[in-house]
Amino acid sequence: MLPEAVHCASCANKAAILGELAKGFASAYGIPADQVLDALREREVLGSTGFGRGVAMPHARLDLVDRPLAVLLHLDRDVDFDAADGVPVRLVMGLVSPSDAGVQHLHALAAMSRLTRDERMLHQLFEAGSEEELYSIIANAGLRDAA
Repeated sequence: MLPEAVHCASCANKAAILGELAKGFASAYGIPADQVLDALREREVLGSTGFGRGVAMPHARLDLVDRPLAVLLHLDRDVDFDAADGVPVRLVMGLVSPSDAGVQHLHALAAMSRLTRDERMLHQLFEAGSEEELYSIIANAGLRDAA
């Protein structure tokens, strides 16, 4: 994950979060935001990617990319994301992988999931006060190479 792919954001709802993620992928990786947004929306129709415990992991596959790419959003407030546990999200980890990246896509999702299952790590991410601090936490956890 690039430092430019870590953002603090203010979003009022799930649609705004997906839009912010799409803009993040566009600015950090040069992928057209509209195509990312369409792919993320299509995936959400299948079921919410609200992971639980205040975390969402919207993800999609696109022919436009040649490797998994990630964007991290730290929201300034809790936002409903239709998570299975009913808890609103504060941390959003977006992933876009190549269309044919089956195992690679799953490995990147698993790495993101492991990071957020660690209670201490999750607390640090929730409490981070800046994009630099968020990136430092991710980099030190080894996630920067997961996607």
